[in-house]
Amino acid sequence: MKQTALSFLSAILLSAAASYASDEKLVTCSSAIKLTHIESGSKYYLLSDDRQLQSGSGQQLVTAVENNRTPDGLWQIREAHDSPVCDAGTPIRCGDVIRLMHVGTGRNLHTHGIKSPLSNQHEVTGFGSGQGEGDSGDNWTVVCESGGDFCKGGGYWG
Repeated sequence: MKQTALSFLSAILLSAAASYASDEKLVTCSSAIKLTHIESGSKYYLLSDDRQLQSGSGQQLVTAVENNRTPDGLWQIREAHDSPVCDAGTPIRCGDVIRLMHVGTGRNLHTHGIKSPLSNQHEVTGFGSGQGEGDSGDNWTVVCESGGDFCKGGGYWG
């Protein structure tokens, strides 16, 4: 059931490093990034704030908007749930499992088996204690197309 949300967000994650691609920097642990939706031509950015969903899980609202200037669209790269701490500056490899913590609220990008009231697909929310704590529904796999724009030398995300 989580696969539907993962498929949708893989398009977002692949474009997350667009600002890094031009200067050949790698995405690293503790990087703050903005996530865009490739299938919309990178027109939409994933953002969140302290509002809660009024249906479904009732967790923190996560949505896509055209405004790329809001700080509500920043997500910090963290280690996967129940994994050793990922030291700041450690490059992220394609295939790594990570968490994406919303910078403004400290909650993690999360999915679970609850359907979204709008799309009827899996709901994607902000979840956790507000300190980056959560569960395995916060884990995301970095998928890079071989030879794609975001797969740097050595299989790193950049």
